[in-house]
Amino acid sequence: MSLFPDEDILTREIESWRGFIDKLPSDEDKIVFAKLLDDCYKYSLAINNQAQEHPFPTESLILALLLTQHKLIIHLKSMIQSKQTDNRLIHLGNQKKMYEFEDSEL
Repeated sequence: MSLFPDEDILTREIESWRGFIDKLPSDEDKIVFAKLLDDCYKYSLAINNQAQEHPFPTESLILALLLTQHKLIIHLKSMIQSKQTDNRLIHLGNQKKMYEFEDSEL
């Protein structure tokens, strides 16, 4: 339980990771990780409420990061499956055209 119930625990937790960001080897890594942390603000209500009951806000932040990544994985898998279906349909269409071409040569 926090002594300051209106305090934004998520903001404080993200700020505590800024030193880690600064030590990342490339600018691209720094940008990606900062964006990843900023995306956690979508879950700020859950993180701040959880942190009020449990003294380790890092756990909630990591769970929000995992949730964000899992949603991205699901989205990408869906895109890949859709693309594979499209490719199968194109392939079947091309095979049909080949058969039609071969029949017309006879």
